[in-house]
Amino acid sequence: MNAIVLTEAGLRLQEIPSPDCPAGHVRIRLLAAALNHRDQYIREGKYAKIVLPCVLGSDGVGVVTEAPCHPSLLGQRVVMYPAMGWGDDLGAQGPLFSILGMPTQGTLAEEVVVPAEQVFPAPTHLTNEQAAALPLAGLTAYRALIKQGALQSGQSVLVTGIGGGVATTILLFAAAVGARVGVTSRSAHKIERAIALGASRDVETFDLALDSIGGETVNALMNSVRAGGRIVFYGASQGAVPQLNLHRLYWKQIHLVGSTMGTREDFIDMLRFVAEKKIVPVVDRTFLLADAVQAFDRLHAAEQFGKIVVLCN
Repeated sequence: MNAIVLTEAGLRLQEIPSPDCPAGHVRIRLLAAALNHRDQYIREGKYAKIVLPCVLGSDGVGVVTEAPCHPSLLGQRVVMYPAMGWGDDLGAQGPLFSILGMPTQGTLAEEVVVPAEQVFPAPTHLTNEQAAALPLAGLTAYRALIKQGALQSGQSVLVTGIGGGVATTILLFAAAVGARVGVTSRSAHKIERAIALGASRDVETFDLALDSIGGETVNALMNSVRAGGRIVFYGASQGAVPQLNLHRLYWKQIHLVGSTMGTREDFIDMLRFVAEKKIVPVVDRTFLLADAVQAFDRLHAAEQFGKIVVLCN
């Protein structure tokens, strides 16, 4: 089969053996996959415990073509829960936690084999491209916003760095809950796109802020949330906070919360939420599998608004 393989020399399309499909697993002919910043960080060598060569990709939609122990899944269009080994504690992932795509083979390929328990019917109102854009961003957004952030209808939420896949999905989810949403970006064009999706210009103080930037941003966020408000962090692209304003933190009684991916139960809840609210992920642009390097370059340049999708078959 064809796959996008990352080696010491970089990304390239090459033919690799099709994976085996042992008992308890299913083989999926992938229709579309989507990129995440995790993939680009691995490409740049900025991720822990990188194993090369590898096939990246944590998001995908496809059709089950082999299911040794689960024949009822044959022919179904499915998406995959993109995490493995969460553990028994629903509050946080355990030491065996990993994400689909490095070291396990990911979805930037014509086929993938995953445990059957990770496979779920794709939402019927979504196209293949839209369904491919959902799993990791949707899971991360849902846990950060609904589970960790405890957002309620009528509250206000600030989403930083709008344009990224998770941030854009958070905007959609928050609007579906009935929240008022503010966004930040260095790009005026991206802010206008967000407003067209339901963001507001006139929210100044927030019950909840969601951030994947970190760095200098954190102190500004503490100015933006109300007393007793919450800030949920699901990433830190700008690294550590140079000088955290503890005085503002304790005086305003702000809650700082971390969030990473989500449990299988979170994934099921997210899929149900998306189906009930008829939420449609934002797809920025699609590329052929043979052009996946161009897709990575677009992600690296931060040109996208929404998810970048790769057509696999």
